[in-house]
Amino acid sequence: MRIAVTGSIATDHLMTFPGRFADQLVADQLHTVSLSFLVDNLDVRRGGVGANIAFGMGLLGTRPVLVGAAGADFDAYRSWLDRHGVDTGSVRISEVLHTARFVCTTDSDHNQIGSFYTGAMSEARLIELKSVSDRVGGLDLVSIGADDPEAMLRHTEECRTRGIPFAADFSQQIARMDGDEIRILLDGATYLFSNEYEKGLIESKTGWSDEEILSKVGHRITTLGARGVRIERAGEDPIEVGCAEEERKADPTGVGDAFRAGFLSGLAWGVGLERAAQVGCMLATLVIETVGTQEYTLRRTHFMDRFTKAYGDDAATEVRAHLS
Repeated sequence: MRIAVTGSIATDHLMTFPGRFADQLVADQLHTVSLSFLVDNLDVRRGGVGANIAFGMGLLGTRPVLVGAAGADFDAYRSWLDRHGVDTGSVRISEVLHTARFVCTTDSDHNQIGSFYTGAMSEARLIELKSVSDRVGGLDLVSIGADDPEAMLRHTEECRTRGIPFAADFSQQIARMDGDEIRILLDGATYLFSNEYEKGLIESKTGWSDEEILSKVGHRITTLGARGVRIERAGEDPIEVGCAEEERKADPTGVGDAFRAGFLSGLAWGVGLERAAQVGCMLATLVIETVGTQEYTLRRTHFMDRFTKAYGDDAATEVRAHLS
C-alpha cells in the first residue's frame, strides 16, 4: 500500500533565557518595546507535521512519500529523512524561500516569545498529486495534514477528482479555518483524525453533529490523550485502544504525529483497525519518552517486547510479521 503524507516541513529553533521577561518590561513603554535577550543555549530540532509523520512511518519500514515544500536549506534535513526510510522525491524546493521555521525563547518562568516563519510552506499549494502518483506508480491513500491552507484544499479536491482515498487531519490549522473550509476538507474522507478538543471544534465550526460527521467520513479517529484512542464508524460499535505503559514522560510534542505514523503504517501492512491503532499508541509512547519529535529510535526487539506487554501475544504475532 503506497501512502503519501502531505503536511508542513519545518525546523524549530528553541532558546532559553535565564532571566524573566517581565523584569525587562517597562509598564509605560510597552508601545515602543525594543529588547534583546542573551540566551544560554540553542536547540535546533527537525519538525513539521508532514515530516514527523513520514519519519515515524519510515522507522516502521513502510516507505512513505513525503509531499510538501521546503527551501534550499533542506539538504541536511532531506538526508536525515532519506536515511530513515522516507521517500523525499516529491518535496518541492523553493528557489526564493527558506524552509518554514519556528523560533522561540523561553524564560525562567516558562513564558515564551515565539515567531513562526511560513517560508517555503506557502508553495505547497503548487504541488500536484498526479505528478507524485505518476512518479511512484500510483497512490492508495493520501494523508492531508496541517500545511499551507490552500495546499490542503487543493490536495483534498484533487483526491476527490482522481478518486484517491484520503485522510483529513487539520491539527494546528483548524484554529484559523472557518466552517466552510472544514466541511470541504472532511467531506468524503476515508479517515478523519483529531484530538478531543479538535473534535468539538470541528462540530462547532461546521454546525454538524457527531452523527452527521460520521455519515460523511469512513472512520472518525479521536485521540484521547492518556486514555488512548477511539475509532468510530457509522452504524458500528466504536473501537477503543489504550496507551502502552510509559517508562517516563519527557516531552509530549509530536505524540499525535507519532500515533498517525503508526496507524497509517498498520494500514499499509493490511492489519485491522484495532491493530493499527495499537501500533500508533505504541509509537506515540516512544515519542513522549523523548525530547523532540524525531529524536526517538525504534529497536525491533524492544518495541515488540513492550507491544506484547501492552496488547498481548496474538496482537504481537500479527505485528511482528510486518515490522522489519
